[in-house]
This record gives sequence, C-alpha cells and structure tokens, in this order.
Amino acid sequence: MIPDSEFAYELLVCRYAELAWRPDGEPRPAIVSRQLGTKRRRWDTVVIEVDPDAFATRRAFGDGPLDSDLLHVVRHAPAEWAWYRDALPDPGYPWRYVRESIHRAAARDLVETRKRRNRIELRRIRPYPDWIDRIVAIENKPDLDRSAANALVDQLEHDVETALADEVWLATESTGDRVEPALLRSMPVEAGILTTSFGAGGSERADDRREDTVGVDADVTADAAAVDWLPSDLTPADPNARDPETITQRLEIAERAYGKGWRSYHDTMRPDCRHFELRRAGRALVPHCVAKDRCPTARECAGSCPSFTPEPPAWRTNGWPIEGGPGKGIRALLDRRRERVRDRIEPADGDED
Repeated sequence: MIPDSEFAYELLVCRYAELAWRPDGEPRPAIVSRQLGTKRRRWDTVVIEVDPDAFATRRAFGDGPLDSDLLHVVRHAPAEWAWYRDALPDPGYPWRYVRESIHRAAARDLVETRKRRNRIELRRIRPYPDWIDRIVAIENKPDLDRSAANALVDQLEHDVETALADEVWLATESTGDRVEPALLRSMPVEAGILTTSFGAGGSERADDRREDTVGVDADVTADAAAVDWLPSDLTPADPNARDPETITQRLEIAERAYGKGWRSYHDTMRPDCRHFELRRAGRALVPHCVAKDRCPTARECAGSCPSFTPEPPAWRTNGWPIEGGPGKGIRALLDRRRERVRDRIEPADGDED
C-alpha cells in the first residue's frame, strides 16, 4: 500500500527509522527528524546517530535547540572567567549581537556571566560535547516512477558530492517485483536504497488517554523495510578534512533535529480542528482528517481549509483540562513521545530501557 501522500509516507519512514535504525547492521542510538538541511538542500528524513555518553552531556544543555549564535557562545566559552571578546572567536558580524547571544545563553543556564570593570565576562558551566557520530540523509519517494527518479538524480548527486551527510539513502515503497524499480533507475551508486512495506493497518483513534494502546495489524514495524543497495560511507578519512563551515552546518542540523524531532507537524497543522485525529499505523501515530477521510498534507491542514471547524468549547470541559481540549492533548502527547525517545538514549553504563 502506498500512503495517501509523500507527507504521510515521510512520517512512516521517520517512525520506522526511530524503531529500527540501522537497517543494514547493529542498532545504533539515534534521533530522527524531518525537513532539515541548508539553504540549498532540504532532506525529507534526517537520522542523527549519537554517542550515548556525549548525548547525555548534551541533554544537560536543555531540551531546546541551540541556534548558530548560541553555538558560537557555548562551544567557545572558556573554563575560566574572561572578557567575551578575548574568549570568543571573531564572529564576522557586530559584537553587539554576540552580547545578545551571551545574555540569551546565560538566561538558559548555558554559561555564567559577570560584569567587571564595565566589561562582560563569561565562563562555561560545562564543555559542549562532540555528541554527533554520523548524519544520515534519507530522500523519500513512495512511488518511484521514471519522472520522480529523474528529479531525484540531481538531488542525490548533490548530496554525495557535498558529503554534508555521512550517508545518503533513497526510501521507496516496495512493488513486489523480482527486481525493484529503484535498482533500475540511474541513481548515484553511492546512495543506498531502502524498500519499505507499509501494509494496511488499524484505524484506532489515539488520544492522550490511550497513548499506550498498541495496534495489532502493523503498518510500521522494525522489519518493515529491506536494504536493496548499501550506501557508500561519505565520511572523510581524515576527521579534520571538513572545513569549519561544514562542521558548523552539521552541528546546526543536529541541534535542530534534537529540538524539533519529526512529530513537530502539530506546530503547523490544526489539531484543534474537530476533524483532526491521530490514527494508528502499526507502531506509528499519523494525522487523519475525518472530513477528507485520509492523512492531510501539512499545507492542507490549515485554518484556510474549507472543512476547518474549531473544536467546540464544550470539548474543553468534558473530561479535558479546563485550559485546553483534544487539540492540546494531541500536542502534549506528541511532545511526550519526542521526550521518550530522547530519554531512551542512555550512557553506555546505564540500564537498558
């Protein structure tokens, strides 16, 4: 079964990666996000493989992502008190913006600050860790017809050439043919091919009160994909070969993935609509529009949708917290699941979940 849209397929691939990364070897601790990249290239699915011990140190910096300005401060904050202009590298933009970033960092308890002789001094609370092992980019095309394949070639070749990610994959829905069409297309040989088999599953309504219910007819399971072509390792042999700009870009992508996850679609969709539901697809929860009877795209699910109907005020007092209704319950549920994934990545000497 090919999902209703590429957006729906993207969510299923994200959940599969969360359950079973890596598909070609031993499981690795990782966080999964979607629609991340640079100004020139945005990836559908991003898998950040992490070092568990270093990730635990990163967790101490809080749940929110660190943007480029905050990274500039926390990565270079000194161990001992120092004037910020002596401690931090020249940012290439006015220092007044650096001062603003220092104050933001201090407000989040990322660094300590004090004022001496009318100068702002800072020192780190803890060193920022090298918590990223590898970055994996996945392009999703459930229905890989010839036109879709042709459009992908340039994108995947760009990913291979820039080597911003350590691996590049194409995920597509299996056709059941003896030779999958993806193997017959002119894809870069360095890109891996992952064929998925997301079959028909349950349609059980899921909300905050039933978050632990598990569907028995699984759409998304840990064995719902097969590797048809192994990717090349794009990591430079010399770890210092990447230029500072690339290193910074990788950090920014990883930080956004850490803060955003892949369930953040509720930030741009309208779970406060009475037609919005979460439905089970095996071990995944995906949006469902009752009015359209399918998974809506992120663009469709907006206040401008002709079917948009705000949830009745009575829903917000009938067994739900007085400050919100089912829409807020859905947001809280998805946020908790993102936190649960983070919490499962434990240091090497931690107990297993």
